[in-house]
Amino acid sequence: MQKDYANKKEIAAKLYKIEAHPLNTFIKENAEMTKAIEAAEKELAAVSGQNHDVEDISEETVQRLRQVSVHYAKKGDLIYPHLKVKYDISGPSDLMWTDDDEIRDVFSKVASQLDVGNLTGEMVAGYREALKEAKLMIVKEENILFPICAVNFSDEEWYRIYEDSKDYAECFGVDMGVWEEAEKWLSEHRKKGFRDGEIHMPGGHMNVKQITEMLNTIPLELTFVDYENINRYFNEGPKIFKRPQMAIDRDVFSCHPPKVETMVRGIIEDFRNNKRDSVPVWMEKGGMIYLVTYYAVRDKDGEYMGVMETIQDMEFAKEYFYKKFKRERNLK
Repeated sequence: MQKDYANKKEIAAKLYKIEAHPLNTFIKENAEMTKAIEAAEKELAAVSGQNHDVEDISEETVQRLRQVSVHYAKKGDLIYPHLKVKYDISGPSDLMWTDDDEIRDVFSKVASQLDVGNLTGEMVAGYREALKEAKLMIVKEENILFPICAVNFSDEEWYRIYEDSKDYAECFGVDMGVWEEAEKWLSEHRKKGFRDGEIHMPGGHMNVKQITEMLNTIPLELTFVDYENINRYFNEGPKIFKRPQMAIDRDVFSCHPPKVETMVRGIIEDFRNNKRDSVPVWMEKGGMIYLVTYYAVRDKDGEYMGVMETIQDMEFAKEYFYKKFKRERNLK
């Protein structure tokens, strides 16, 4: 089917008007983001030359701007990889994704340094530039990215993007709402998800529903990537690191921003070449401690089959050892 690129903006404009359609939500977020950017620019108008008075930059304004991370995360998880893998349109993922990361990182750095009273003139200058880039990104989204998506994505793909969007936090106070058309399709599709037959394994046998619910009960975020580096499975439930269902059957590398992709490739190659069996990565996100572990999955003959990633909330361990440490100190 030939794509109507000549009228892509008009096609996108029609989708913008559908309540709770992903593009409708993105456009609403952009409108609120624009207000936040303008508020920040107004504050910065009082900061000129070498007189960088951080009192003119409010923490409330900067914290509101940091919500771009949610907006950008949705693009990075749901839009960029799908355009690249399914439609061979790599420009947005290769260029816009990196810009998103840079803008987000500047806002995060300004917020952290403002909080400790350590904001420098150089940081203020970077903040000004990031605000300009954020405004330009809105223009790029609405005039390039979203129209390209509107022309290419099918109704089913939009339904799935809508479903995956529910896993993300509210952004700039925009409630995504309910897209009735998508909900109807999703409801009918879910009915076909389970079968009565059982799957027999060396350790026993269960039906699809039992396996699904058992995996969902495990208190870990689980991901399996096969031998060909294709995402094959995510368990369900709330996620610290979002796992959109549209990423299933997609190249795992396309799901990572450029600065992370190199690390992922290195881990997988080490597993494939029997150099390592697992890679643990401790990280902090939102003030919480998590353990992300990558495991090489091999069969009984040692043949490489893929990678399993687990993500575990380790706050319970931090709390346990902290209490243990306090008890031991009190004994001394």
